[in-house]
Amino acid sequence: MAKNLVIVESPAKAKTLKKFLGSSYTIEASVGHVRDLPKSEMGIDIENDFEPKYITIRGKGEILTKLRKKVKTADKVYLATDPDREGEAISWHLMHALKLDSQKARRITFNEITKAAVKKSIKDARDIDMNLVDAQQARRSLDRIVGYKISPLLWRKIKRGLSAGRVQSVALRIICDREEEIASFVPEEYWTLEAQVSTGKQRFIAHYTSSDNKKFELKTQADALSVIAKTDGCQWAVKELKTGVRQKKPGPPFTTSTLQQEASKVLGFTAQKTMQIAQQLYEGVEIKGEGNMGLITYIRTDSVRIADEAYEDAKAFILSNYGEEFASPERPQYKTKGRAQDAHEAVRPSYADKTPDAIKDSLSRDQYRLYKLIWERFVASQMSPAVYDSLTVKISAGEVIYRASGSVLKFKGYLAVYAKNEESEVDVRMPALVEGQALMLIEHLPEQHFTQPPPRYSEATLVKTLEELGIGRPSTYAATISTLTNRFYVTKENKVFYTTEMGTIVNEVMVDNFDDIVDIEFTAKMEERLDEVEEGTLEWKEVLRTFYAPFNDKIMEAEEKIGHIDIQDEVTDIICENCGKNMVIKFGRFGKFLACPGFPECKNTKPLLEDAGVACPLCGRRILIKKTKKKRKYYGCEGNPDECGFMSWTLPTGELCPECGSPLVEKGGKTKYIGCSNADCMFKKDAPAEDADVLDAPDTPAEMDSMDAPDMDDTDAIDDMESVEETTAAAE
Repeated sequence: MAKNLVIVESPAKAKTLKKFLGSSYTIEASVGHVRDLPKSEMGIDIENDFEPKYITIRGKGEILTKLRKKVKTADKVYLATDPDREGEAISWHLMHALKLDSQKARRITFNEITKAAVKKSIKDARDIDMNLVDAQQARRSLDRIVGYKISPLLWRKIKRGLSAGRVQSVALRIICDREEEIASFVPEEYWTLEAQVSTGKQRFIAHYTSSDNKKFELKTQADALSVIAKTDGCQWAVKELKTGVRQKKPGPPFTTSTLQQEASKVLGFTAQKTMQIAQQLYEGVEIKGEGNMGLITYIRTDSVRIADEAYEDAKAFILSNYGEEFASPERPQYKTKGRAQDAHEAVRPSYADKTPDAIKDSLSRDQYRLYKLIWERFVASQMSPAVYDSLTVKISAGEVIYRASGSVLKFKGYLAVYAKNEESEVDVRMPALVEGQALMLIEHLPEQHFTQPPPRYSEATLVKTLEELGIGRPSTYAATISTLTNRFYVTKENKVFYTTEMGTIVNEVMVDNFDDIVDIEFTAKMEERLDEVEEGTLEWKEVLRTFYAPFNDKIMEAEEKIGHIDIQDEVTDIICENCGKNMVIKFGRFGKFLACPGFPECKNTKPLLEDAGVACPLCGRRILIKKTKKKRKYYGCEGNPDECGFMSWTLPTGELCPECGSPLVEKGGKTKYIGCSNADCMFKKDAPAEDADVLDAPDTPAEMDSMDAPDMDDTDAIDDMESVEETTAAAE
């Protein structure tokens, strides 16, 4: 019988560990947390120095019974939960729930699930790190106090089902502030001036830079025309040439936030989806012929450093597969940002030689795409820079100076592996020129522009902003964004966030009454205090003591100050077939839906289908934006399926292909175009200037299912507050 028991969080992780540990080890999974604060009450005893009240999570009794039986027969128990604050807290809760002592139970951590890492962790087994546990307790208690004090207030004053949170509310403020900037922005006119010139054999474009030895800004058309007038009758010539060699270094391996940002930009993944798939890759995937295998290192990290073994592994792979010139001559050094905890390595593949294509058949489509992104970024980070030959030309036309430049890739370096989006460059070739060479003006190209407001936040730019401001930590970004969208404080259209009326009102209430909670600097400093708890320099309850008194005063002030804010449901012209009332738009877990205002007497609900704004190319009816049972968006005729069979994963244009008669749809990534929906037809044309996002193609045609109506019985309760209504009622 096995003498050692190893407890992990997930069955997938347990399955992967079984490969490395012999028959003397039994591996069991706790399936996440086993104890937590109760949902029916705050669970923090304010009067008893903020003592938390932990209870066994509903449904975990059977798991704990099984684990207790295993503990009795084991000589040693190894708690192998994730290597972060939350993982440490889970292990601590297991110690209490299973009544373990430090003589029998030991804590082990590993940054990657490989044989060497797991064996080393057992050798280095240690006690529970109470500093990590206390940092987690402080965060959990702070968030619980904020949520359970402010959320019921929002329920009473605005609308049932709302929530507020320490990080969530700051993120909402950042988005709302940007919306205000955009609304108040006043565009200003400016002009640019280019000149197309020729050597006699080759034409190229030069950009205006200065006039009469000083920079002259072109604010109006008259300014541009005055510069053009100064060149009348002047000789155009090459005044100065500068040639050089430019190097472009690769980016560092991914941190949690940069992985979320890049997955959003390159793959179109939400932060939540990125973390879910990355967790699968970390815990282990069944690889054909090799069993369950953890493919990447731990995914919650703010560090860009890698282990010595990982560097040697990557270097050997690069030398073997690309050659010595592609390997960085010295070990690349990347600087971790100042606020980073630097507790774990960067996110990287566990095995450099496990190329994405070699294991593609064992991965789902999304697992493959994310693993490929991580693998390529890591390998590229250890490669030599890309090298460009560059040429900069200063051109004179009297006292007016123009400039032209170009660069040509001379050596690919890391771009041989990783050339995503902004990291790839297009060659701009210049003709062979010499100083003093005469040029011919072909035409002036003046162009009017207007300054643009700051862009709305996408998931990628919001995560980047939160990280730069020190708001939250890598593990919190995905949950924060999900909460904002699930509460319908923001909506996402064309991959950017827009605030809703509800979000704007909640933000105004928070700013007016809880300015410190939504203050960026205050929230960032709170993160620093939690870091101090982790470092052992600050007692965790002291964080709560300092925070609570002024916070509670503001709660009481807000109760008196805020009147009831009435938000009416949007009434539609759609009639409820059960009772004849005009149906209203409601919000549920899966988005907007139609509901009868006669609830609870009438519980009729319907899916709310948005008009895509184009006509069906087959029958002329409206095209509606629909969803499958798996909540994937597609476009279907309003007559589908009874009267018209049209449906498409990409937005149709309403036109038919002039070559084969099939519907035309929008295609492409960043550069979109109009193409034929018939895979055998090659017809295509340029897309209009503004077009909708192109959706990912489905994994299988079977995913094109009909959409179920939302469940009206779902209360859409806020996180951690399923019974907050009873709590609120009792308080009243």
